Amino acid sequence: MTMTDADARIALKRLFDAAVAAADPRSVLARHLPERPAGRVLVLGAGKSAAVMAAAVEAAWPEVPLHGLVVTRYGHAHPTTRIEVTEAAHPVPDEPGAAAARRMLALAEAAAPGDLVLFLVSGGGSSLTTLPAPGLSLADLIAVNRALLASGATIHEMNCIRRHLSAFSGGRLAAAAHPARVVTLAISDVPGDDPTVIASGPTVPDPSTFAQARALVAHYRMDLPPAVTAHLAAGLDESPKPGDPRLPTPDYRFIATPLMALHAAAAQARTLGLTPLILGDALEGEARDLGTALAGIALSARAHGHPLPAPCVLLSGGETTVTLRTPTPGRGGRNGECLLGCALALAGTPGIWALMADTDGIDGSDDNAGAIATPDTLARAHAAGLDARALLAGHDSHRVFATLGDLVTTGPTLTNVNDFRAILVA
Repeated sequence: MTMTDADARIALKRLFDAAVAAADPRSVLARHLPERPAGRVLVLGAGKSAAVMAAAVEAAWPEVPLHGLVVTRYGHAHPTTRIEVTEAAHPVPDEPGAAAARRMLALAEAAAPGDLVLFLVSGGGSSLTTLPAPGLSLADLIAVNRALLASGATIHEMNCIRRHLSAFSGGRLAAAAHPARVVTLAISDVPGDDPTVIASGPTVPDPSTFAQARALVAHYRMDLPPAVTAHLAAGLDESPKPGDPRLPTPDYRFIATPLMALHAAAAQARTLGLTPLILGDALEGEARDLGTALAGIALSARAHGHPLPAPCVLLSGGETTVTLRTPTPGRGGRNGECLLGCALALAGTPGIWALMADTDGIDGSDDNAGAIATPDTLARAHAAGLDARALLAGHDSHRVFATLGDLVTTGPTLTNVNDFRAILVA
């Protein structure tokens, strides 16, 4: 297949758009709702998609008495009429998020046995509902959050620690709502779609322990506030465990997952004459190293027709990590870092393009979703006076792709099924 640079860019953006559309709560949520209850419905929620999920519930149940509260990231609000929407900070938590979590616990505690508590959860919920356990302060947990983000720990490991410092997560919200019925509608942004990890599992039992949290802190040599270290050492307030009578078998429903989004992108690829291969929906590891590995697969497809011949597209999802190796890092999220690592490994090989972006529209803390790499990315960077390898070492991938005009900017998409990666081999 002969493909121009413009053709490749358009194709990659169509694949990304298809993945995001497949996770839009406005089109997928209604079919996952339980039967309309006879009693009251309390809607609670947390995450980058919480507001648009709440709006989707209102649209699906126009005559059902609804009330409640959801918290989303600043800039991710969506109009609602019966469910209150508030905003808070992500990824570093703030007091409005703690206040929202406190209010949601109070609403849950007031639920009656015949009520339905509908919990809407999506990525970002952990930071947005950071409510310190007794004896800890919000400043303590902000320090913990910064340490987690810089540690190189996986999202599973981060949330094990978070659950043992929280008054909200690790099943505590569902325990507060007992004996009301609790149904969770989830958009998964975590590898493996583990309910205990999505927003740190406020409505499901927590199988992890204080001992495991302490071991992770020691393994990653995290420097945590003294109050946090003392809290983990004491281990006095364990989270609800499987078998806890306040948390019977959870009614937990996925309305969108990374694999669903990848299947939608694969279907779009076929309409473009590209053979898709989904490498996995839960690829993890250091971002730049995964970029190198993905480049190796693309080079094999280009040179040998393995694991499949061109024209093809290699699709993957998951969540990488970025371990900060410099005290003054530049700008760029994990997708930009993965993409720059991939471009360096491809070394200008013709006929290979790549797009890597976060489906929520925000890569890290910048205002772009991700970026596109082309066969001449490194040559254009060099012509612009940029040392791509040095910038990668300084975690400054944003500078490369911004200078080249290759950022993918969507604004908040109001959904989040984690990272999306597509490598097109012509």
